[in-house]
Amino acid sequence: MAARIPRTLLSSSSSLITLVKKSTADNSVTYAHCVSRPRWNSSSSSSSKPDKKITNRLSTVIDAVNDRKLPPELRGQRNSVRSETDIINVVEQRIWHSMEEGQFENLPGKGKPLNLNTNPHADPAEDTLYRILSKNGCAPEWVELNKEIRTKVSEWRVSLKKAWTNKCSGDHSKWTEKTEVLKMQMADINDKIFRYNLIVPFGRQMFGLKWEKELDRLNE
Repeated sequence: MAARIPRTLLSSSSSLITLVKKSTADNSVTYAHCVSRPRWNSSSSSSSKPDKKITNRLSTVIDAVNDRKLPPELRGQRNSVRSETDIINVVEQRIWHSMEEGQFENLPGKGKPLNLNTNPHADPAEDTLYRILSKNGCAPEWVELNKEIRTKVSEWRVSLKKAWTNKCSGDHSKWTEKTEVLKMQMADINDKIFRYNLIVPFGRQMFGLKWEKELDRLNE
């Protein structure tokens, strides 16, 4: 025989189930409301507007600064400046007009020798060192090495031309032996050129000798 459940217990359990269902329904409605209306959308859209304004202001300032770097003839026409050649043409036109107007005729020091005792474009320490060397009849190491290299290259090319002439005339007996000697001399010259390129100021470097190119010069 089945046991009987008291009515008070049944009423309390049914009310508890109803309360749970109600709270679950309320939570689902609240969650759906939060998902359907997110708050961050409005904040992100409003924050993007000031960012665009700041970017536009910065680009305007940059354009104004770059425009001031141009000559007055090209200001306001920055989009039409395609290369440095356009700016160089403006500079050359200015120089030409100044020459036509005679602005270079009465310059101070005209007809007098240039004062080369100081170099305004050199480092002050190096300029002082060069002046001391010049007063004592000396030159920087790279200058002396440059003279030595040019002298050796000139003598080496004379020897190569002489050996090449003998070979072309039919005397092949000494060509192989002379070739070995000339290649050893060329290697010594290239070592000096390598050392020279390490100590010379930037922009004054020189290329080394190449055997094939030197022979091609003789065939020309």
